[in-house]
Amino acid sequence: MKFNAGNYDVIVIGAGHAGCEAALASARMGCKTLVLTMSLDAIALMPCNPSIGGTGKSQLVREVDALGGEMAVNADKTFIQSKMLNTAKGAAVHSLRVQTDKYKYHKEMKNTLENQPNLDLIMDEIVEIISEDNVVKGVVTKLGAVYHSKAVILATGVYLRSKIYMGEVNFNEGPNGLGYAKDLTQSLEKLGLRMRRFKTGTPARVHRDSVDINKMEIQEGDIKVTPFSFINEELETRNEPCYLTRTTLKTHEIIMSNLNRSAMYRGDMESVGPRYCPSIEDKVVRFNEKPSHQIFIEPEGLDTKEMYIQGVSTSLPYEVQLEMYRSVPGLENCKIMRPAYAIEYDCIDPTQLKPSLEIKGVHNLFSAGQFNGTSGYAEAAAQGIIAGINAALRVQGKEPFILDRSEAYIGVLIDDLVTKGTKEPYRIMTSRSEYRLYLRQDNADLRLTEKGYEIGLVTEERYEKFKKKKEDIENEIQRLKEERLSPKELNPILESLGASPINVGISLHDALKRPEINYKIIEDLGKGSDKNLSDSVKQQCEVMIKYEGYIDKQLKQIEQFKKLENKKLSEDLDYSKIDGLRLEARQKLNEIKPISIGQASRISGVSPADISVLLIYLEQVKRNRGESVE
Repeated sequence: MKFNAGNYDVIVIGAGHAGCEAALASARMGCKTLVLTMSLDAIALMPCNPSIGGTGKSQLVREVDALGGEMAVNADKTFIQSKMLNTAKGAAVHSLRVQTDKYKYHKEMKNTLENQPNLDLIMDEIVEIISEDNVVKGVVTKLGAVYHSKAVILATGVYLRSKIYMGEVNFNEGPNGLGYAKDLTQSLEKLGLRMRRFKTGTPARVHRDSVDINKMEIQEGDIKVTPFSFINEELETRNEPCYLTRTTLKTHEIIMSNLNRSAMYRGDMESVGPRYCPSIEDKVVRFNEKPSHQIFIEPEGLDTKEMYIQGVSTSLPYEVQLEMYRSVPGLENCKIMRPAYAIEYDCIDPTQLKPSLEIKGVHNLFSAGQFNGTSGYAEAAAQGIIAGINAALRVQGKEPFILDRSEAYIGVLIDDLVTKGTKEPYRIMTSRSEYRLYLRQDNADLRLTEKGYEIGLVTEERYEKFKKKKEDIENEIQRLKEERLSPKELNPILESLGASPINVGISLHDALKRPEINYKIIEDLGKGSDKNLSDSVKQQCEVMIKYEGYIDKQLKQIEQFKKLENKKLSEDLDYSKIDGLRLEARQKLNEIKPISIGQASRISGVSPADISVLLIYLEQVKRNRGESVE
């Protein structure tokens, strides 16, 4: 029997990293929000590696934070090791990565949801989306509860018809022994959504006491911790070590001799997995010239003995896994607490999405996270906050909030998904961003806090703090331009560094442009600010000055990019009626329904000649309306 269980502005299906950010954004923007999850114990679950951030991903986490999201705040509360990656390279690819206590991360996020005003949290499974005339009206649960709402967000993760594979053994189940959603896919297909099957996998967890760390290389974190959230200036050092070991030729022999028992190589799985995160079987087959592969042993938390075996994802049978892991130095006597497995699940073809993450043709239905064909906690959180923002804006009768590729890695992620689609689980990388020198993790607050404040997600207190930081940066850069260093002051430093001396005095600003000079040297010379500036302000000044020429060049490129992005296209435009467009372009444009000429130019199958036709068409439309043509 069905019964009316309540009315909400926004309903979020799922409480993983996407669902948590979506729900918090909606509730914080004043919408009455309901989160429905199959298990309260799976809120913000980390079924794979116990870490937040990494290359490309930290940019997303920092951007979510700048908009007023929760992931970075929670990471700062629960990290057990912190490390800045790629510090030997330029600032564009510096990326923060933290090992978290995954159980504390879950507990803290659950606590945040439970204490958030306007937010209800209920454990139940969704079996049906209610709609009338392609407008979403609510959901029906397994227990017969009917919840009505003005918008629904799908953040189902890997739970739709999920199936676990370990060698010849396979069964329907979610990650970590949790349940799976059996019926929702059918309801979504009735709404016209094109579904597909993807897969991912996770390595085994072993008992800490069965690992011989003396045969491994210790991996420490940073002594001076860089906070993930911009609200924190400094954090205490927590440095729970990880360990590095490697596979052996014996490991590879075991894998190759049992390859026919791998679920993936047996052909049991119909789904597509990520190339960038291959199973150990794939690594050994594809890179057979390599004698070994790296393995990182990572703690899952401070109150558990489980250790995560990073780099050895597999779908081999349990007994083969035991033999394989025990062929690795330091793991000879390891005891597996959770075996590795592959998991396949239903997700959507993301080209069915608008840049707002609303599903085309189904009004008020939004989606985020792995349901959209992505992989990774940061990717999920980034989509979650955008879906939550736009669902709330829809309820409030406001225009959608869209970040383009020049404004944020979030814009790159979503644009890639909705414009190009993906044939495998999508992962963000710095190489995907053509404006990565500008879209750095260190300046995410300068780029996005203002936007988060305008939306209503960034608090007044945080906004005032942001304005103070921005003012401090501007004032300090001006001071650095005005104050000078003489050859007598600077040359001893330059000579000690093997750098060419100066003949005339230069400004502190120009001194910092030299690769040998950093802000600390300026301070050591007694030329630091007397304003007691924060480390983040000093760092931002140094990066902006050192890369000034490159950043200016990129800003000019962005200006050109914006010209095409600002040439808007109507969602109702029928491209089959525009003369001059090639047949393939008409089909692709009608399928994607780009919102601008810029987006249209990035669609596979749309040529520069087609873009010229569209530009001429827009000019004609403007002339017919009597509008000026730029």
